[in-house]
Amino acid sequence: MIAEIAQSNKIVVEKSTVPVRAAESIMHILHANQRPGIRYDILSNPEFLAEGTAIEDLVHADRVLIGGEETPEGHKAVEKLSWIYEHWIPKKNILTTNTWSSELSKLAANAFLAQRISSINSLSAVCEATGADVSEVARAVGLDSRIGAKFLQASVGFGGSCFQKDILNLVYICEGLNLPEVAAYWQQVIDMNEYQKSRFSQKIIESLFNTVSDKRISIFGFAFKKNTGDTRETPAITVCKTLLEEGAKLDIYDPKVEPEQIIDDLTHPCVTESPESVKKAVQIHSDPYSAVRGTHAIVLCTEWDEFVTLDYKRIYQSMMKPAYIFDGRKILDHERLQQIGFHVQTIGKRYQRTGLNRSWGSVPQL
Repeated sequence: MIAEIAQSNKIVVEKSTVPVRAAESIMHILHANQRPGIRYDILSNPEFLAEGTAIEDLVHADRVLIGGEETPEGHKAVEKLSWIYEHWIPKKNILTTNTWSSELSKLAANAFLAQRISSINSLSAVCEATGADVSEVARAVGLDSRIGAKFLQASVGFGGSCFQKDILNLVYICEGLNLPEVAAYWQQVIDMNEYQKSRFSQKIIESLFNTVSDKRISIFGFAFKKNTGDTRETPAITVCKTLLEEGAKLDIYDPKVEPEQIIDDLTHPCVTESPESVKKAVQIHSDPYSAVRGTHAIVLCTEWDEFVTLDYKRIYQSMMKPAYIFDGRKILDHERLQQIGFHVQTIGKRYQRTGLNRSWGSVPQL
């Protein structure tokens, strides 16, 4: 479209990250369709915006990255784009590189963040096996100024459209460059994330006496993180898929995700071969208190702030007994929940089950 419309020289700014050298691909297409006498300069300007804080991330960016060809024309194009950003970003925070460095830096940034999550999640399994507390381990590690505390919160796993996509792009590039050991290293970050989601799902089943068949389970949160309605690669899909395959009935509440999106995700061909069965086993709620009424357990998959402030005494009274909470985001007051009467399970900390009765179906107090 640019090639068809352009009447003069253009600077094309590419924001995406794809498994091939994006700027090079764009240049090839433009040159194949360009009009005589028109020049195109392609710049790589990857965005570092997080869902839920995108405007803040743009206005107060840690850095702006601009990559261009190492030619006089390329340098001039970089200067023009830098001039635009300098209206609100200090010049010292605008980094200029060659095209490859810019595109690879975006992939590397997301890969490093995901790597930290997978690293602490791998240790959460060790903590559960040994009796250590992963929150205490993360705090001790994070106080090391060389490491820092960010992205060291153990959880059910990371999701979203960026982390997995960018790591897989990095793996693809490494394989194409005949670097199998490097590709395998980064693939392990993805593999660990899948293991964590599966491990958490299996913990739910094992804690409920190795069967969830016909048991009603509340799912708190379906988005991949709080403050967004995005469900792409959300760990909740894996958790729900596992529970549904084991015969559970799900009552799902998320304050932002549309009910249609939840059903679409859970009936996708990659998730189930029986979409009608899933629809019969899933009920979407607009209120967290209705989502827990008469259920056997709560599984918290998204760290929405409102989940911290709910009236858990009221929730406990409306649930079947024994009542379970599986905190996949480690945001709840577990000691308080145990005092109320809940049996609590979380990530990276071993809780002993005491005084359990295997007879399900105690009538909730309404």
